[in-house]
Amino acid sequence: METSKIFIGYIIYLPIAIALTYFVSKTLFRNGKTFMIDIFKGKDDIALATNRLFEVGFYLLNIGWALLILKVDSYRFNDTYQNLVEILSFKIGGFSIYLGLMLFLNMYLFFRGRKKSRQNKPVVSQVIRPQSPKV
Repeated sequence: METSKIFIGYIIYLPIAIALTYFVSKTLFRNGKTFMIDIFKGKDDIALATNRLFEVGFYLLNIGWALLILKVDSYRFNDTYQNLVEILSFKIGGFSIYLGLMLFLNMYLFFRGRKKSRQNKPVVSQVIRPQSPKV
């Protein structure tokens, strides 16, 4: 077996997986900032900090998953470039589907947080005015 072709596969796969993760993360959390500000009712510092923490978690989960599925099984690899392209397309395609699911999960969480924050609006109490005594 020629391990150099497997190594070429790794060199191709890793930058693509990292670039996809970066693109999805930047798009999601740049637009998610609006939701966070709405959820935290204008407390920009808390909203931006929470958004940034979610972004870091998104990177950790997705890059971690990309590294976990990195391995090319040598028994499935038959030492041709065609097989290398097929394995890479399967891995990158699967990772793209996973990233899409993570994107929609995060969007669901944004919408759910926004809905909850709107349900928990403070109740404005009525001012009770004392009535003047009837004469």
